[in-house]
Amino acid sequence: MKKLAVLLFCLMSLQWNNSFAQSPSFKTYVNPVIPGDHPDPTLTKVGNYFYTSGSSFNPTPRLYRSTDLVHWKVIAQPVLASWGQYNSFPGGGVWGGHMVYYNHKYWHYFGLGGGSMYFVTANNPEGPWSTPVKVNVPSGLSGLGVDNSIFIDKIYGSWYMLTKNGRQNNHIVELGDDGQPTGKVLDLTWLNPQSEGYPYGWAEGPVMWKHNGYYYYSFAQNLAGAQYVMKSDTLTDNSAEWTIKSGTIFTGGQGQYDAPNHISPAVMLEDSTSWVIGQSYNKDWYAQGRQGLLMQVTYDAEGFPQIHYPSNTAVQAPKLPNNGIPWMVPKSDMFDSTGLNSEWSFLGYTPDSYHSLTDRPGWLHLDAGRNGTCVIKNDGEHQYTLITRLDFNPAAVYHRAGLEIINGPQTLAAKVYSTVDDSGNKIFEFSFNGTDYKAPNKIGSIAWLKLVRNAHEISGYYSSDGANWSSIGNPIDARAIDIEQTQFNDFTGNKQGLFVQGTGAYFDLYIYRDAYSKMAAQYPANYYGVTKYSSYLGNIHTGDWAMYAGVDFGKEVQPKTGFNYQRTPGNVTFEASSGSSGGKMEVWIDSLDTGTKIAETTIGNTGDWRSFDTFSTKVDSISGRHDVYLRFTGNDGEELLRLKNLKFTPKRVPVFTGIDHNPEQSIPDHFRLYSNYPNPFNPTTVIRYQLPFSSEVNLRVYNYLGRQVALLIDNKKISRGIHSVTFDGSSLSSGVYLYRLKAGNYIQTKKMILLK
Repeated sequence: MKKLAVLLFCLMSLQWNNSFAQSPSFKTYVNPVIPGDHPDPTLTKVGNYFYTSGSSFNPTPRLYRSTDLVHWKVIAQPVLASWGQYNSFPGGGVWGGHMVYYNHKYWHYFGLGGGSMYFVTANNPEGPWSTPVKVNVPSGLSGLGVDNSIFIDKIYGSWYMLTKNGRQNNHIVELGDDGQPTGKVLDLTWLNPQSEGYPYGWAEGPVMWKHNGYYYYSFAQNLAGAQYVMKSDTLTDNSAEWTIKSGTIFTGGQGQYDAPNHISPAVMLEDSTSWVIGQSYNKDWYAQGRQGLLMQVTYDAEGFPQIHYPSNTAVQAPKLPNNGIPWMVPKSDMFDSTGLNSEWSFLGYTPDSYHSLTDRPGWLHLDAGRNGTCVIKNDGEHQYTLITRLDFNPAAVYHRAGLEIINGPQTLAAKVYSTVDDSGNKIFEFSFNGTDYKAPNKIGSIAWLKLVRNAHEISGYYSSDGANWSSIGNPIDARAIDIEQTQFNDFTGNKQGLFVQGTGAYFDLYIYRDAYSKMAAQYPANYYGVTKYSSYLGNIHTGDWAMYAGVDFGKEVQPKTGFNYQRTPGNVTFEASSGSSGGKMEVWIDSLDTGTKIAETTIGNTGDWRSFDTFSTKVDSISGRHDVYLRFTGNDGEELLRLKNLKFTPKRVPVFTGIDHNPEQSIPDHFRLYSNYPNPFNPTTVIRYQLPFSSEVNLRVYNYLGRQVALLIDNKKISRGIHSVTFDGSSLSSGVYLYRLKAGNYIQTKKMILLK
């Protein structure tokens, strides 16, 4: 039996090592591993999983999970935007956030903008999570603060909250099995006394861990300052028992990420390496927020931890299995589930009734609410193409729905949206910081919108079919949204997503990185060996590789609900140059070697390094969303090529399908009034109709006694095509209602039910 156990252990170890050795693309990583704003990160290891969260402020907080500390996935939202205490102003939401496993239950502690601490619990990290419970303030303390964390002393089975309430007040508060303070408090106010001018700034964001019998208590000077640490072999508030390391604990040269600090507790792996996640600012893109960076921890001769500055180049990754988790960038969403993916956050307090994926299966319905509604994701990359298809029928200039990139204080936003002008004519608009471009909407209520970010330049487009695009004005320099400094406590970094104002809209899909739009090569999410220059990817040698995350190829076969993104690639085109003998590019998806190789092409000599030519090759059939890897091979010792961009071309793009997703009905040949959807409804529903030619249209709603209750269209000239109108019955009582369409000589009446 003992021999069998040893054999099984060896096989498991071999499997672990093979998992690590599966792909060269998982042996190294470049920071940030969690792109986009991720302030005050925490880190917890439970079994073979790692979890991180942190401050989210106004957006709804998210809980991330990983198996290798490099690839992360959002698995839950421990605090919902519909919680009554959640605020809607910048900085008014969740401060800090630490999930731990204690007493056979998952706990997530967080602070609210006003300064109170709360916790939620769950039997599984995916949830459901309980309603927040306010943490009691122990006697003698003026409060608990917000940037706190949890420390579990596994040897003694005790757990503690590390609190920070003001510059001088550091405390370690013991917790009971119910998650509330027991009354035992370790007073660390001697750490940062006012009488000495607060030697450690704010001494904020305290975290603790144990290593080789020592307790380590680490804290940041402020949100963009140094990181300090002290150690003791006893958990005590006696200052004589603690030794504080002189100066910051970061070591090595600093790269493009500035002032890393606010580290998580350190976790140690089976190979005895230790790691933390910390926040840091991109020096050139400061306003994108505090990026989540993975950094290794070593210990010096005195037993103090040293955290290695994030490098500009790839570094050795932890020896852990990836388990197929893709790189953490925003994911496309076809809205074909019954609940909104946890990766989406809301901007401030948002009732559950303001969004639905069941009102109209395959579509996300957003209700505008009083101040509009936004669903958002972290905006951490510098080049991508956002696409949505929406069904929206605006009736006023303040009725808007579309795509946006917005800064943390919500003072700057690049938007492309559907609306109407002052005369009531439907238009598409693209705007940023006082610059507005408009284009007439001759498509109708169902249309495609596209927002392209290429570094600081952003462009807006519209389309009837998602393949043939028309620009709205000119590209806009949106540099201000990326580099302007604002008040830190409001500043949460840029976000991207969907928004509605004034009235509700339906969204059929959300594409993050469109495979069929140019992808600038100098912005890989992860890479090895290559160098990112201002307009191309260079310094490419044999064995180097680059990865572009979250590329969406669409699907050949569509679900029954929603139109989604029906296409599949036929070939891929590269714009490249070579002043040498050139080299080969292999195109892989998901990983190198263990993923799928879908194409290969040779880049020949183009005359010199400044002469870029196009090179195209066929692509094996592929669909869905993938991380795309390019691996370069050629002669040893020479630069092979320089790459400007890559773009996939679809084999086939369907004709715009209209309401019933039938290509034959994209150009109607007869009048028709469709059944409203949803039906029954509460309080809004969508009424659709089609016209074979331009007609005078009248659309009215009657109660069952024949009395008119709404005039939706009053003898207005409507162009040929499929159109929709949103009917709001919020002022009416439950019951059966009739809606009648009159277009020329065509008259049709249908029944709908308002059920409150």
